[in-house]
Amino acid sequence: MRTLTRTSTTEMEVTSIRLERSLKDKLKELSGNQGYQALIRDILWNYVHQKSGDYRPQFARSDIRATVEATARKDESCALTGKLIQENEPMLLGFTIYGDLVPLSVNSVAE
Repeated sequence: MRTLTRTSTTEMEVTSIRLERSLKDKLKELSGNQGYQALIRDILWNYVHQKSGDYRPQFARSDIRATVEATARKDESCALTGKLIQENEPMLLGFTIYGDLVPLSVNSVAE
């Protein structure tokens, strides 16, 4: 998961959330030396950016594991080039090493 710019903890508000023990333990395992609270903040920020339309992933060709041919059902932006993929235009869906499924223009992964 990509790390976001850090805010000083003195500028944060304390929030209580109830989590299952097993979920908290898994988050601790996955967070490594980052800490599970920082991981949860990253997850929440990613969710907010994706849902608000602010999310503009930056990927390299080497991040793409596999592609599948597709047709855009709405205007999309290529995750590699930023190029507009218009509605009904052929495109690719790229599966990344991070587990993301991203829109790709047809020529963006050519070598």
